[in-house]
Order: sequence, then structure tokens, then C-alpha cells
Amino acid sequence: MSKKQIKILFILPSLAAGGAERIMSFIASKISKTQFNTKLVITGFKNKTVYQTEGLEVIYLNKSRVLKSGISLYKLIKKENPEIVISSIVHLNTFSAFFSLFFPNIKFIAREANVLSVLNKHNPTKNLLFSKNMVVFAYKLVDKIICQSRDMQKDVVTNYGVPLEKTVLINNPITNSFQTKKLSRNLLTPIKFITVTRLSKHKGHERIINALAKLNFPFHYTIIGKGLEKDNILNLINKYNLNEKVEYIEYTHEVSKYLSESDLYLQGSFVEGFPNILIESCVVGTPILAFNAPGGLDEIIESGINGYIVNSIDEFVTYLNNINSTYSFNPEKVSNVVKERFGEDKIINEYENLFLNLVN
Repeated sequence: MSKKQIKILFILPSLAAGGAERIMSFIASKISKTQFNTKLVITGFKNKTVYQTEGLEVIYLNKSRVLKSGISLYKLIKKENPEIVISSIVHLNTFSAFFSLFFPNIKFIAREANVLSVLNKHNPTKNLLFSKNMVVFAYKLVDKIICQSRDMQKDVVTNYGVPLEKTVLINNPITNSFQTKKLSRNLLTPIKFITVTRLSKHKGHERIINALAKLNFPFHYTIIGKGLEKDNILNLINKYNLNEKVEYIEYTHEVSKYLSESDLYLQGSFVEGFPNILIESCVVGTPILAFNAPGGLDEIIESGINGYIVNSIDEFVTYLNNINSTYSFNPEKVSNVVKERFGEDKIINEYENLFLNLVN
């Protein structure tokens, strides 16, 4: 290893399907190999892996829970002696922060993945590592907190007592080289809607389905994802007799294909971190209709160009009716909005500058 290289350990609970997992493994793989020596540490098991990490050394600790990885993680950090340790997802951030007490010469970075104060209202948990007091204490220990959106940055400063100067705003990058579709919607066929996300309460599938039940025109709606709310969502679809109009897919490797074949992405979330899937939908040229929620929507959606943000189910229905009758989105314009803001080179450069400035 060159003396000029900065050694970094990226830490994640798993490489299962998820936004934090995809972004962290992507950043670890893409940052300069000349300036940085990076390794990815997974506290969980290899058989959960869905993301490719070519050219990146991945170390699996094979623990069923983050809390059970403490001794192994301590020994690994001591052995590797990196300049920087960066983690993501709040329970791992909280856990990793305490290692800074044992390794004062290492810079610890927490990449926050949610607007925590709002998330806790919709997905309450008794997990100690998620508790507000624990997060407040842990975030005093880390050297920097990466926030994916302005909403997230405001949340950690206002509600968790983090000094603004300890935070850095870095949006998520476009992680796939999806092709932008050439053709817009075919007005002779039923409009196609899609949602791709975990089936959790705070993702708001119910209010999307409630809105769709009010429509009087033909449509096809694809839901991709798995989670604890699956049965409730499918029962609601059945209640409204929407079974013939809704297709459910638990998991697919062809997300870009489904996004490209759709006319409109429907976002129901009550809170997000920084929704990567919205960026990907725009990259392929499929615009968004989203309920207003904290988590960077106003940084992704430019009204009328690549989508709209609404404040109620009734407003959601109104926009669905208008979009169905007067679809005017241009795939290339939809795509260019996000390509200009979240291109790989731009975001990777921001991460590299953060690491260099922190060490130097």
C-alpha cells in the first residue's frame, strides 16, 4: 500500500437489497484507488449479498445481529488501523460511534439514512440503538455526519443537537448506467404506474392504493418489494377489487426494465432518507408523483419537468386524472434533471474531498 493512500473501512450490517447498502458499496468501489485503500466490512452473512463489489475486498463477520459483532469489529479495526471508519444506518452508526472511544486517532463518519425524528413516528421501535438519547450521545462521538438531504441535515441539527459544522450534505449518486427511453407514454393503452420500495408502514402504500381506488379510468399498477406490510397491502388491494389492475412482484433483477416500461412512478412515503429509486426512475425517463414528505423530494423533483409533489390523497387523485388525460412529460428532460444534479463523478468527488479534508 502506498504511503499516500488513506485507509478506509466502510461498515454495513449486510449487502441485502436496500438503499444504504447499494450506495455505500458503490462509493467504496468507485473512489480513487490511487488516493484511498478501501475495504468493506459486513457484520452479517455473505449469503444475503445482492450487490456486486468487483475490485473491492469484502470482509464478512458472519454475525446475526450488529450487537453481536462488537468483539470481532473491535479486533478488525485494531488490526486494520485505518485512518477513517464510515458506517451507515442508524443502529450501526450508534454502535460504531462507541469505537471512537477506543481509537481516538481514527476519524469516524456516520452516514445517516433517514429523517430520524419523522421515521420514529411512523416506525416506532424499542431497539436501544434507535433511541433518541442513544443517537444524541453517539453523534457527539463521531467526527462527521453525512446527510443525504437538506431535510435530514436540518433534522439532526434541530432534533439531535448536532452542530451544523459537524454535518456535510452529500446527495446520493446515480449508481446504474440505465438507458433513457426514447418514447413517451402510448395514449392508446392504459397508463402504467409503478412503485419499487420496501413494504413498510412509513412507505405509504396504503394511501397510494386508496387514491387508485378513486380512479375511473383504466390503469395498471406494479408494486415491487417485500416487507412486513405485504399481507395488509394485498388485503387492501383485494378490498377495493383492484386485483386485476395490480401486479405484485417480490423481487426482480430487472428494476430498470419495469421502470422504463412504466409511465409514472408513485411515491407514497411519509418520510425518506434520499430515495434512490426516484433518481433511477427519472434516469430512465419515468416521472414521479409523490406525496409531500421530508427526505429530499424538493431536491429531486422539479415540478412539471420530472414530476409533481402533492399534499393529500384528493390532490394525488386530481394529478393522476390530469396526467392520464394530458400526459406531457419528455423522457429526456425527465432524465436530465437528475443527471445534472446527481451524476457519479460529481458525488464521488464530494466523498473524496470529505475524506481528504478530514484526514488532512
